Amino acid sequence: MIEESAGRRASIFAALQYRDFRLLWLGLLISNLGTWMQFTAMGFFVARMAGSPHRAALELGILGAARAIPVLLLSPLAGVVADRLPRRRVLFVTNTTMAFAALMLAVLATTHRLDLASLIVLSGLNSAANGFDSPVRQSWVPLLVDRQYVGNAVGLNSVAFNAPAVIGPAFAGLLIVWVGVAGAFYFNAAATLAVVAAVIMMRPSPPSAARREPTLQAMRLGIVFIARHPALRWILFAQLVTAILTRPYGQLIPALAVNVLHAGARGLGWAVSAAGVGGFGGALVTAYFAQRERRSRLWLQSGLLMSLGVSALAFVPTIAWALPVLFTVGVGTLATLGVTNTLIQMLSPDDVRGRALSIYTMIAIGVVPLGSLVDGAIAAVIGLRPTFALAGVVCVAMFLAIWFAAPAVRRV
Repeated sequence: MIEESAGRRASIFAALQYRDFRLLWLGLLISNLGTWMQFTAMGFFVARMAGSPHRAALELGILGAARAIPVLLLSPLAGVVADRLPRRRVLFVTNTTMAFAALMLAVLATTHRLDLASLIVLSGLNSAANGFDSPVRQSWVPLLVDRQYVGNAVGLNSVAFNAPAVIGPAFAGLLIVWVGVAGAFYFNAAATLAVVAAVIMMRPSPPSAARREPTLQAMRLGIVFIARHPALRWILFAQLVTAILTRPYGQLIPALAVNVLHAGARGLGWAVSAAGVGGFGGALVTAYFAQRERRSRLWLQSGLLMSLGVSALAFVPTIAWALPVLFTVGVGTLATLGVTNTLIQMLSPDDVRGRALSIYTMIAIGVVPLGSLVDGAIAAVIGLRPTFALAGVVCVAMFLAIWFAAPAVRRV
């Protein structure tokens, strides 16, 4: 019996034995393929519409802010919703909203009425829905699988997001050539309905929070829980710092590949792919190792791997040298995010888990675009290579300081 249990823990697909989690995971896998296609099509549309590199960079930055601001503003409220309302009903509404936003993009593109303003409005609507969707969906995971498989389930959710990143952009490119950007938007609208179908087939889940405090007080309780927890406050502090300093490396890859390494468009494509494949690998690492004991070691190791990798980007002489480094950074980044998510879910009581995860979502989705502005400003003053080196070294020092100064982190 012990050997059977150990074998099940070792399986990378262990959480898929649970029907409702399996339904949700398959829905996410299909939906995220459409999401990556839509991201690619939106970027292509903005770049082509802008006409010049400087204007394209500005408008892409504005579009990124349109995605970030709703998450930053709504995440605390989304956490309260995740704890108070039936999760199946909320996910039905959020995914229907995201499908509607994608359909509107497709219709506007088909009728040649799509412009930057409508793109910003619909991106903001999609981001607002996603800001509610993420904490609700993630806080449901511990109720769908046994506790020992929570880490595995979190890793598999990361796989469902990152695996489509390998083929989604390329598929979007083909659709854009064949039928235009509207094709990618139509595909995403249909793919998002896969989650809606999965949610309809899943069993209802009651709200976690029994108490009904005023909304502002409920939001405050989630923040206070994180601030007072001896381990989670340091783990989320590390996530905040890396969101500002190291995780924005993805937004700076074009500058590194094109302006520093002079690799051209093909080299840039390889660089983005290397980081994406690394992210997929990091998701697999989380799925396999985060279901085991001493997740704190995985947190430290993945954080150091990410930080050292970003520092190493300062010294790569050619794009060929940059590819394995970018792969390594991708592995470290996604493993760090995965184990952080797992620890929040494992250490948070049911009645505040949604609010705790909403803070994670706010940092993971909302702060990184702001971090790219910070890193870009630093790079404008001291250069891109020194910025990578400085950001990585600061984060290495932070992870080591937390590890040795906070015993509660080492024990989780």
